[in-house]
Amino acid sequence: MASHGRLQRVLRHLFIPDWVAKRPFTRDVLLRIKDAVHASETRHDGELRVVVEASLPLAPVLRGLSARHRAHDVFAQQRVWDTEHDCGVLIYLQLIDRRVEIVADRGIARRVEQHEWDAICRGMESAFREGAYQQGVLAAIGTITALLARHFPRCGNHPNELPDAPTVL
Repeated sequence: MASHGRLQRVLRHLFIPDWVAKRPFTRDVLLRIKDAVHASETRHDGELRVVVEASLPLAPVLRGLSARHRAHDVFAQQRVWDTEHDCGVLIYLQLIDRRVEIVADRGIARRVEQHEWDAICRGMESAFREGAYQQGVLAAIGTITALLARHFPRCGNHPNELPDAPTVL
């Protein structure tokens, strides 16, 4: 049974065109996400980064690379870790696998437990299953904003260290 699921995953990554998977993330939706990230960062000292990826290259899929491991790779590639106060948070959307992962930098991970991030991820995945992509991401950003405002309230003039606009890989 596990090999059947693995084969299905490989076939999805091979045959579902990226443009089909990315279709819910129109220019307008990406702009709304950018605006939500910008508004969020006015309330806390965290830095949010949203990355949307449709398919993965075949070799990592064949190796069984999980969305969680890919999110850690993207966290490093996008330099989310490279903030002055270790306050970066990556929201990673893997569209073909329909998985969402949140990776928080060590400064935030010390204060916000992984189960809180996981609950936000599962909420987004639930919204995505219903076709509510924009609503799912915006609701997640709202929840993350509340968490970060509680644990890392805005202190003085905090520079915007990461781009607010989502990256589409």
